[in-house]
Amino acid sequence: MTESDLNNTDNKTEVSENLKKYIIAFWAMFSFIVLSVFFLFMGVSNGNFGFMPSFEELENPKNSLATEIYSADKVLLGKFYFQNRSFVKYEELSPDMVHALVATEDVRFYDHSGIDLIGLARVAKGLVTANKNAGGGSTLSQQLAKMLFPRERFSSKVDMVFRKFREWVISVKLERSYTKEEILTMYLNKYDFLNLAVGVKSAARVYFNTTPDSLKVEQSAMLVGMAKNSSYYNPLRRPELTLDRRNVVLSQMVKYNYLEQQQYDSLKLLPLNLDYQKVDHRRGSATYFREYLRTSLTARKPLESRYPSWNKQQFIEDSLQWKNNPFFGWCNKNKKADGESYNIYKDGLKIYTTIDSRMQKYAEQAVREHLGLDLQPAFDNEKRYHKNPPFSDDLDDEAVERNLYLSMRRSERFRVLKDKDISLDSIKSIFETPTPMRIFTWKGERDTILSPNDSMLYYKGFLRAGFMSMVPQTGEVRAYVGGPNYKYFMYDMVNNGKRQVGSIIKPFLYTVAMQEGLTPCDKVPNIAQTFDVGDGTTWTSRNSTSKRSGEMVTLRWGLANSVNNISGWVLKQFKPNAIVEMAKKMGIVSRIDPVPSIFLGTSEITVREMVGAYATYANKGVYIKPRFISRIEDSKGNEIARSIPQKREAMSAKTAYLMTNLLEGVVNRGTAGRLRWKYNLRNPIGGKTGTTQNHSDGWFMGVTPNLVSGVWVGAEDRAIHFEGITQGQGANMALPIWGLYMQKVYADESLNIPKGKFEKPIGFNIDLDCNTQSKNPRNKGLIQNEEEDFF
Repeated sequence: MTESDLNNTDNKTEVSENLKKYIIAFWAMFSFIVLSVFFLFMGVSNGNFGFMPSFEELENPKNSLATEIYSADKVLLGKFYFQNRSFVKYEELSPDMVHALVATEDVRFYDHSGIDLIGLARVAKGLVTANKNAGGGSTLSQQLAKMLFPRERFSSKVDMVFRKFREWVISVKLERSYTKEEILTMYLNKYDFLNLAVGVKSAARVYFNTTPDSLKVEQSAMLVGMAKNSSYYNPLRRPELTLDRRNVVLSQMVKYNYLEQQQYDSLKLLPLNLDYQKVDHRRGSATYFREYLRTSLTARKPLESRYPSWNKQQFIEDSLQWKNNPFFGWCNKNKKADGESYNIYKDGLKIYTTIDSRMQKYAEQAVREHLGLDLQPAFDNEKRYHKNPPFSDDLDDEAVERNLYLSMRRSERFRVLKDKDISLDSIKSIFETPTPMRIFTWKGERDTILSPNDSMLYYKGFLRAGFMSMVPQTGEVRAYVGGPNYKYFMYDMVNNGKRQVGSIIKPFLYTVAMQEGLTPCDKVPNIAQTFDVGDGTTWTSRNSTSKRSGEMVTLRWGLANSVNNISGWVLKQFKPNAIVEMAKKMGIVSRIDPVPSIFLGTSEITVREMVGAYATYANKGVYIKPRFISRIEDSKGNEIARSIPQKREAMSAKTAYLMTNLLEGVVNRGTAGRLRWKYNLRNPIGGKTGTTQNHSDGWFMGVTPNLVSGVWVGAEDRAIHFEGITQGQGANMALPIWGLYMQKVYADESLNIPKGKFEKPIGFNIDLDCNTQSKNPRNKGLIQNEEEDFF
């Protein structure tokens, strides 16, 4: 072997050894990288480089779900929420929504396991070539990971890199824990589509007033287009950009064979066609009712120290509610499996109420029609000639100024300014400074400039109303209207507002009389009744009219015409305490003073209490507490609460039937006659009108065999009222709302409200034809008169 051959051999050996070193170095480096990545992912998975959700958190991610309130006929009335999110199942999604999402956000969604390597390669290539249109590499699973476990603030780019690794790990874990359909559904349930539309169910309702399963192709495409950046592609603020983005989504659906080219050519020409439903708890149907539910369900256990000295009666009533009403304070009385109290703002409950959406609509329409089209214009016309409208002229200037000053101090604006330690003089100046504002009118909202003082005075001039309707046999409340417009008049005149009840308290007197053996046809003298008050003075009843004064008249005639002399005669027979006890048996918890003037109705009682009490007559003497909730379900559909009727016998069935007969006389021959001749309601109806001193409050209670409803109408201040009895009586102020409501209810055949008669008790044999000679010994020798027929 030559020297040259030896050199070649040495060179080959050297090259071979160098190659071997390179190979070893390569595999060492490769192994190092693999092991580094492995340990990196292990560390990330174990939470060594930042937060990593546990298996339990991945299996049950925490979500803030809105509580939904449903009517008895399964209509969504509203929601309670921190975030307006409601979950849907995969089966409830439109196929177009699924196709649009996959085609636009993750076309290989069904092929990868959380990380799309092809997508990452495309992104890497785009970075190298500076191609801005290369697209993103995040899969739907990764995007879901971001939403479920939001990114924290980064202190460095290294933290951001580790965050990306964590998202990859979370997305892989999600893929192992859920099916593809579940991941896709979670994504759509979680995404915030803006404008208080969190999740696809809320978005479908807010933007198109529909449900996820009914979304059209172009509607689905718009919502999916928003998923790129909902703040930028906001259809309310940037409709043109949103439209362009929608068409991009449609083109993606064509590209991946989810849509035909011909369909795309037609759909891309369509406008957005939004049917925007603004989310606002002050809007929509049953606003006062929903607020009553919210405050009732979240009420705390009453503590006397929380109540001012002047409002101890409220403490007593709330304490009774806490004890006897399982839904009063329900959230604080009941615990979830984890030991926490229920939270109506984030637990995703479903509250099924007794309200009927159709009857609720008719009640709101009746209030709006009577107040807006009839009563308010008449009231405004009368007040034009007053010196301090809307106040009555029986108030002097000083009294008016005092009223407005007290109203200022009770206002929320005053409280906020006072909490900021602003002086009283400065606050007064603020209240006198004109400012732009939007105000309520019966013809719609209007922009104007008013000072807060002028605004308060403006709203004092509006007449308010409270209305409630319930089924007497079950206690289920079908309609609840606490005022003319919740956005501008938030005080609930069904449950919170107490006003003097006037003559609608008189049936309580007559109930005692019927219970003790009297009948509607018994006759008594129509003369003034004088009472010893107990302090050395006397009190004498007075009638508003001299009609049939001094005659013997039937009890039916006395109640039908709301004659105070007759009520005084009844009271003398049975004493005020007996009347108070009967009222309590019939569900009245507000204080009623046992004084001779009790039948004038100076006691302040709520609409809710009075409707519940009158329902006792239609329910054969059994009082049943008004019910607002039928059941509550948790977010998974499990029933966790159910309403049970609370009832007790308040009077005999015979007494109740006699009372319905008396109340029918009020409609057929008395102060409620316009239900017949004006509203053409011919079915059996009992009722009672009520008017308080100075015509400040107008009432009507209407009783049918299957529906009992009550109405109050008046102003915020009792010093604001009609001047005359013609317009200021309950028959004119309140009764028309009842009449309009019942017209609409009976006209809706889908409600199927029966018009049957009041059922006569078994064995009942009392002659109720007051036009025949009475055989009652108590009336022997008395002059017999035929009743005056006003019908």
